[in-house]
Amino acid sequence: MNIKLFILSRLRFALEAFSNLLARKWKQSFFLYLAALFTVFALVDTAFLHITSEIRTAAFDAMVRYRLAPPEPDPDIVIVDIDEKSLAAMSGEYGRWPWPRQVLGEFVEGIEKQQPKAVVFDILFSDADVFNPDSDAYFNAAIAASNNTFFPMLRLDSSGDAQSQIKASQIPGVKPMADEEQEADATMSVILPHFQAALDGGRLGTNNVFLDSDGVVRSYPVYIAGYGWKLPSLPARIGSEFGWPQTDTELMLLNWRGKPFSYKYVSFSDVYLDMGSKQKQRAPDEFKNKIVLIGSTASGLYDLRATPMARMHPGVEVLATAIDNTKHGDSLRFPEGRIWYLLITLAIIWGTAWAFYREDGRGNIDKVFGLSQVIMIAFSFASINFTNTYINLAGPVLLGIAYFTLARLYSTATSKALEQNMVNMTAVRGGDLQATLLLIRFDPKRNVIPEGMLENIRLGLKRTGSAHKSVEVVLGEQKGIWGLFEKTIAISWVAEVGDAAAQQAVEEDVERVLSALQPLLRKYLFHVEGAASHLVHRGTIRGGEQAADGWRLLFAQALLEWDKPWVTPTTKIEL
Repeated sequence: MNIKLFILSRLRFALEAFSNLLARKWKQSFFLYLAALFTVFALVDTAFLHITSEIRTAAFDAMVRYRLAPPEPDPDIVIVDIDEKSLAAMSGEYGRWPWPRQVLGEFVEGIEKQQPKAVVFDILFSDADVFNPDSDAYFNAAIAASNNTFFPMLRLDSSGDAQSQIKASQIPGVKPMADEEQEADATMSVILPHFQAALDGGRLGTNNVFLDSDGVVRSYPVYIAGYGWKLPSLPARIGSEFGWPQTDTELMLLNWRGKPFSYKYVSFSDVYLDMGSKQKQRAPDEFKNKIVLIGSTASGLYDLRATPMARMHPGVEVLATAIDNTKHGDSLRFPEGRIWYLLITLAIIWGTAWAFYREDGRGNIDKVFGLSQVIMIAFSFASINFTNTYINLAGPVLLGIAYFTLARLYSTATSKALEQNMVNMTAVRGGDLQATLLLIRFDPKRNVIPEGMLENIRLGLKRTGSAHKSVEVVLGEQKGIWGLFEKTIAISWVAEVGDAAAQQAVEEDVERVLSALQPLLRKYLFHVEGAASHLVHRGTIRGGEQAADGWRLLFAQALLEWDKPWVTPTTKIEL
């Protein structure tokens, strides 16, 4: 005995028995039960779990990363990069980072001669350089002589506010929150620049970067609120200085300009050394009217962030993107719309469930569902490519696909048991039954009828009338004799031999189906005249195990009688 074949055979029998059990227990109602289960999950997820929100976040990252035409970075934003090259070039004279701050003071003095629009430090000067007080003094004097240098401050965790000595109301640039009472004596845990000139200039803003739960930077705070006050971010502070459009939102969703290093970069050492050179190699107006950001991409300085665009994105470029978005007012809008997402999800699930429940044809369900999902994904992709508002339908689409997959698996596994065909209709019933068979044969010489069109005609006939019936299609794609039945629809009814009312209902249903045939042909076919012929054939068969034999004989006799010129369109044969 072949053990492998024996085991496989038993597994097939067990699977078929299990499928039949499911079909008998749940029948078509399974699709509605499954939809109800998905509805409960969608409600709980919207209120508590937020799993689909995380799915939408992953989809957002992918769509942002692969946009067809991301906006161009502002050419007036230039990053002066303290990169690996600069660290190596400056190490001989100034040692390892951090360099004496006189270096940065000289840089500010040199670049101010070119009249930049702003010089923005992405460096937090939190402490004094106790070993180089004169260097600090030089830098402070250079700041005091400028009127367009901007400095970051850092908002620490609010748990340390009570121990702070810094009053919120006295932080440079702080503003009162509208419609909120300000606590005048409240303190905030904030790291301010060490230099008095920076504080006196008041051109300060927070440079906090908030990470999402997965450690990725997607948003940038426009301001940080507390105790009735709001601390503006560095981009917001720059924007207020130059009259850029202001927003009342607390966070802005960053509209990335591309992958890392999309902005113009120049090496700090190249610029600094050229300033001290007698023979200048660089243009004297290189930074005129530019927004110059001084930051670092050197890996040893650890200013790298994970973003939707890259796992390691320079922090200075995150700041550059926030400034760019603020200047142009084009940060992305990402409507939460939880209720709308829930309603869309439920519409997808219940629409699919109803299609399966009504047995609207496997091919039609697959095509319509697949097309609807593609349209929604395309709509989301278009929204982020052609507008600044991202309509993220990934969550509803994924739940819809999950429902469809389970429903299709059940439908496939139980299709044989659930199939409403002429044999099954009589196999489950006993005694003598009157069987009525309506054959509709299409002429392939008059019309080319694709399978989808034939399925639409079948569904139209199936929905006609009220009596229970089977509507099946014989495509005739097999070789040999079966090819003679090309494009044939077989419709069958059964009724108890002694049930006159049921037999009358079948007669009326036959008439309704035949009446509906011509309108359907006109709807789907070009050549209607002579496009199809039909035969109504009746007989008595026995239900139960003998049903299949009875139908075979009835079908064969109907085919024999079809083309006899002396036979009327309606024939009754007792078996």
